[in-house]
Amino acid sequence: MNRVAVVTGAARGIGAATVCGLAQAGWSVVAVDRANDDPRLPYAMGTRTQLDELVSRAGALGGDPHAVVAHVADTTDAAALAAAVAVAEERFGGLDAMIAVAGVIAGGVPLWEMPTDQLDAVIDVDLWGPIHAARVGVPALLRRVAPRNGRFLAVASAAATKGLPQLAAYSAAKAGVAGLVRGLAADLAGTGVTANAVCPGSTDTAMLAESARLYGLADTAPFADQQAVGRLLEPEEVAAALVWLAGEASGAMTGAVIPVDGGLSL
Repeated sequence: MNRVAVVTGAARGIGAATVCGLAQAGWSVVAVDRANDDPRLPYAMGTRTQLDELVSRAGALGGDPHAVVAHVADTTDAAALAAAVAVAEERFGGLDAMIAVAGVIAGGVPLWEMPTDQLDAVIDVDLWGPIHAARVGVPALLRRVAPRNGRFLAVASAAATKGLPQLAAYSAAKAGVAGLVRGLAADLAGTGVTANAVCPGSTDTAMLAESARLYGLADTAPFADQQAVGRLLEPEEVAAALVWLAGEASGAMTGAVIPVDGGLSL
């Protein structure tokens, strides 16, 4: 049976790399992105052009240009995410993995000085986004006929367990994601559907570039010094963990919050 995934935050970064990795592994994928800026945040989000280019690239990697489709949706809108799940079921016949990658960052000041609209954006996207993904994705995973191998996956962060200065709201949201997958794992016991999260370290993405700006850094290079591997991670390295977790071989793991952080959390 062809396996089917919905991936949010797909236009760039870890989301794009995950779509490509799944396509190479033979998956059909609905690649979801808001494809528009968030007026609450001072940096650019992924674009529709990037999303379309990603779909073309992933389709070519997988050898089937029709196996990856774009879907524009704001992950803070449960109805919009439900529509993406409906595309997966109607076009590809079901859903086997719901992968919540979309994330934003804001801060650069103590929590009590953070603008309310930026605080709302971080909590909405980084915590409510995965919650909405679970609420619309898990029922679809359970609609697969037993015995099933469904996967709910979310991207948390090393910030879920390691306090980072001037990023308290982001840390709180990502810690919430860790709690979310643990609770889902308990709810899903015995169903054949698992729930896990990965916690990336400093990864070479647009979000890390924004982190550097928040800290007043000229570039992202100083973040590499905080990681035992002595370098920034590539999005493909985090995506490789997500692709494996999405597969049937990961069935013994549920409720896990897995560091893919280059040693940042040591």
